[in-house]
Amino acid sequence: MTNNTLWMIAGLGNPGREYARTRHNIGFMVIEHLAEKYNISLTQKKFDTHFGLGEMEKIKVILAEPMAYMNLSGPPIMQLAKYYKLALDHILVIHDDIDLLFENLKIKAKGGHGGHNGLRSIIGVAGDNAFPRIRIGIGRPDTHIDVTGHVLGKFAAEEIKRLDPVLNCAVEAAHTIITKGVTLSMNRFNR
Repeated sequence: MTNNTLWMIAGLGNPGREYARTRHNIGFMVIEHLAEKYNISLTQKKFDTHFGLGEMEKIKVILAEPMAYMNLSGPPIMQLAKYYKLALDHILVIHDDIDLLFENLKIKAKGGHGGHNGLRSIIGVAGDNAFPRIRIGIGRPDTHIDVTGHVLGKFAAEEIKRLDPVLNCAVEAAHTIITKGVTLSMNRFNR
């Protein structure tokens, strides 16, 4: 029996100090902002995931950061979801998106992986793509810059100045999805 009173919010990223605060780790950064705002400690460890349990307006949530590399995000997230008997539509995934301009955000109720290896892994393990996600734009690099270097690179100084509002918007979007539903959230945040 699935648990429809509990949500998991999983931010995608790569473990390790060398990847901290890189564009690819913006999902982790949102989870850390959520943890701080809702006073949820990310000290529990299970299934290669760091996570914490807490509440958002009396709705129970798990904030999770898979500690496998991005392209192996599926097994830890889905093992934790299975352990807590979560339905796929109660797993909110937050990830970077190179096809959205920096500072842009888009909510989707479900969809393909769009070339994102973390999503590809989750869809592969789940056998379905029917989970909501928040896509956070990191923009494409200039044509002379390697895409991998851009994604795994640190934010530019000018981007860092504008990063907090982006993270705060993603936190608000996650809160709205959990408390008001995906459809209302898409209408509010997708511009």
